[in-house]
Amino acid sequence: MVLLALQITAELENLTDLQPENGCDDPDFTYLFKLRCQSCGELTQKETALSLSESVPLPVGKGNTNLIQKCKFCGREGTITMVPGRGRPLTQELSEAGKSTPVMAFECRGYEPVDYVFGGGWKARSLAGTTFDNVDLSEDEFAEYDEKGECPVMISKHSSSFVVLKN
Repeated sequence: MVLLALQITAELENLTDLQPENGCDDPDFTYLFKLRCQSCGELTQKETALSLSESVPLPVGKGNTNLIQKCKFCGREGTITMVPGRGRPLTQELSEAGKSTPVMAFECRGYEPVDYVFGGGWKARSLAGTTFDNVDLSEDEFAEYDEKGECPVMISKHSSSFVVLKN
């Protein structure tokens, strides 16, 4: 079993607290990524979607998982279980320092996520306190004007990585 964290980084202009719409443990936020089979190394053709609100019973033992999938190449089955409580928003301070922040952790058995696909459903708060909801990060950048703060706001150069966490 491997515990991986999805980490994000971005350049935030006059913004802070970039995170999924209802916080890092948002049950309805959908994570999209490509998966690699840990047995044969095959990469999935399509993106796989995971959210905390969707779970299935484990085939053996007790408990639930968020994904059970069989590799189309080698036939091995793998699971990915989301682990809430390990994520934090990306702040202005982290962004300025060029650092990343974990937004969600995944317990991986047989598969590992390798390429996160940014989409909609994010939110950020301007330094003046205005909240920008349903931010779509599928494009290269997000840009708006903050009426309250009388300044432009922007999210650009967003990227992600998966890092191994210690239990």
